[in-house]
Amino acid sequence: MVLAVDIGNTNIKIGLFDGDVMVKSFKMSTDAKRTSDEYRSMLLQLLANNDIAVQSINGAIISSVLPQLDYTFNHVITYTFGVKPVMVGVGVKTGLSVKYDFPRELGSDRIITSVACIHKYGVPFVLVDFGTATTYNVVNEKREFLGGCITLGLKSTTESLARCTGKLPQVELDVPQKVVGQSTVKAIQSGVIYGAVGQVKYLVGRLQQEAGLQDCKVIATGGLSEIVNSVEPIFDHVDRNLSLIGLNCIYNLNFNK
Repeated sequence: MVLAVDIGNTNIKIGLFDGDVMVKSFKMSTDAKRTSDEYRSMLLQLLANNDIAVQSINGAIISSVLPQLDYTFNHVITYTFGVKPVMVGVGVKTGLSVKYDFPRELGSDRIITSVACIHKYGVPFVLVDFGTATTYNVVNEKREFLGGCITLGLKSTTESLARCTGKLPQVELDVPQKVVGQSTVKAIQSGVIYGAVGQVKYLVGRLQQEAGLQDCKVIATGGLSEIVNSVEPIFDHVDRNLSLIGLNCIYNLNFNK
């Protein structure tokens, strides 16, 4: 089996693949202060709880947006499973042509989700990833990554409001019944969630127009994607497993499977 590890700013997602089938997936919180021994212990416990033998893992791939954890997980995987993981980055085949002005700047998280969309849904598309940041990614019919937008994520927005103001509280991301909030909590929830819906509709339309892809698919991923889609069904597909699927696709591409 192949171990796929997606290291994000908030969570680390882990998937186990047998060919193209994801057998199991796990999630743990991201903490750059944890040692390799701590992460190894957590990983082994997750495998044991799901009756996954260490010996069954014969390949691994990592995507990371947190450089502080790159060495940590390289060490954990090499020491635990006896395999050297592939790190998504320069020199790794993805099947995606990046048309960024400076391609090295493009985060591996945006690459792997775009690769997964190509694999599962085809091209062209606009992909919106709702994570710690919300990213908008445009891929045309030639499998070219044209660019996109980056904004604050929903949870990051509520945290910023609480941190940067004197009296506004931290609130849960519950969808209020109406836009006119009649308490401070409801007003924040309304502004953040309904504001995000309006932002998505405008930016997706503008991206489609500028790229000449008015009829392309619109796809969402990330832990908070379902909140936005519950307010208004903007997306053709909502798929929270894209990052792990994309990692497995890239692994197979590089090992000719």
